Amino acid sequence: MIDKWLTEVKQEAAPRDLGMILVHNGIVRATSKDGSDVRGIDLSYDKQKLNELVSQYQAKDGIAAVKAWINEGSLKPGDNIMYVLVAGRFRTDVLPAFESLISTIKKEVVKELEY
Repeated sequence: MIDKWLTEVKQEAAPRDLGMILVHNGIVRATSKDGSDVRGIDLSYDKQKLNELVSQYQAKDGIAAVKAWINEGSLKPGDNIMYVLVAGRFRTDVLPAFESLISTIKKEVVKELEY
């Protein structure tokens, strides 16, 4: 999926608008933030909210492309939770958007229950 996204972005974005592409691959950790073992998570997400966020971030100045995919269901340690891609002109455009988008997805889009 990531290779496909990279190819698409490089083909579709105007060269003057593309100077950086960042990709995030969130995975299920084997331990929680408090250090306890995690056997897995049940994950769901708000598809409409994710689509709205992708559109919102895509419209930001200096951003050429935004893509996001979130896994659903019962996931085990090592499984992919999500992929997020943000591409744009300059590091100063892309880095803040990338960090903000991932944080917003985790806070407002993803519903996760550890077990």
